[in-house]
Amino acid sequence: MTRRPLLLAAVALALAGCGARRDLRPAEGEALPPPPYGATATPTPGDLLTPTTQQRPTRSDELLRESTERADDPFDIPPRN
Repeated sequence: MTRRPLLLAAVALALAGCGARRDLRPAEGEALPPPPYGATATPTPGDLLTPTTQQRPTRSDELLRESTERADDPFDIPPRN
């Protein structure tokens, strides 16, 4: 009974480490998808895997330098009873 968890952990560890790290290519006989509408060239796999700024926006490090009063909000109405 004590061998089963060890065997399961060994198999899980072996499977976790078997991934290959190499450039992505289409399967043999297959081509990349057609270029997007309006594009002049078909993007490479690296281009397709690089996130855009909309997918990963840059961080804004601008600090608040001084406090400012909030502008009057015409929709800030007290609740009705």
